Amino acid sequence: MLDLKGYEWSLIEGAWVTLQVALLSLVLAMVLGMMGALAKLSRYRLARLTATTYTTVIRGIPDLVLMMLIFFGGQVLLNNSLYGVNEWLNNYFSSSDPNHEWTAYLPDYIEVSPFVAGILTIGFIFGAYMAETFRGAIMAVDKGELEAAKAYGMSSAMSFRRVLLPQMIRHALPGFGNNWLVLLKTTALVSIIGLDDMVRKGALAAGTTQMPFTFYMAIAVLFLVFTSLSTSVLKWAERRFSIHTR
Repeated sequence: MLDLKGYEWSLIEGAWVTLQVALLSLVLAMVLGMMGALAKLSRYRLARLTATTYTTVIRGIPDLVLMMLIFFGGQVLLNNSLYGVNEWLNNYFSSSDPNHEWTAYLPDYIEVSPFVAGILTIGFIFGAYMAETFRGAIMAVDKGELEAAKAYGMSSAMSFRRVLLPQMIRHALPGFGNNWLVLLKTTALVSIIGLDDMVRKGALAAGTTQMPFTFYMAIAVLFLVFTSLSTSVLKWAERRFSIHTR
């Protein structure tokens, strides 16, 4: 057993933050991924071009660089004296509110939360990967079945829900599972921007106790537990959605 010198609860709190970031990032990535996949398969050239640009740019920039851009660059964008959002709001309300009734409630500085920045960054990154996964899954569905659904009088929404979505999930699950496991490990990057996830908690404990191997090993074990549980759930889901094919 690893002797964590009383830091067990601190690591558990950090692990809970890591799970929150991972799950909320996954939700955002799924939404962006589905939108990106449908845009890439759209008959509208602008939609295809926008989605292709998004997936190409995001997959070509390192995750850590994007994290820094969104966290630090976002704060500059919000607070810069020349073009910052906060400065614009203060100027706007100052000119339209001579009595300063509203400007008194405006902050002098808008600070970007590391938690929000981490979720937005990771979700934005993996939305690009999910878009390719979902696009491939949609293309794998037999078009004849969609034509049959249309012939039966189903609306586009109903055929998507009853015909396309169940089969798309089956085809998407292997790639989706791989993206989720990578996303889960990518959450370690949020410690760089100051979020108290389990990596940062472990690093602080390692610095205090001078026991880096012990605490980083504990973090590795926790990540291994998360990924092992995720793999079991994904295997169950693959069996569940493949029943009619066996």
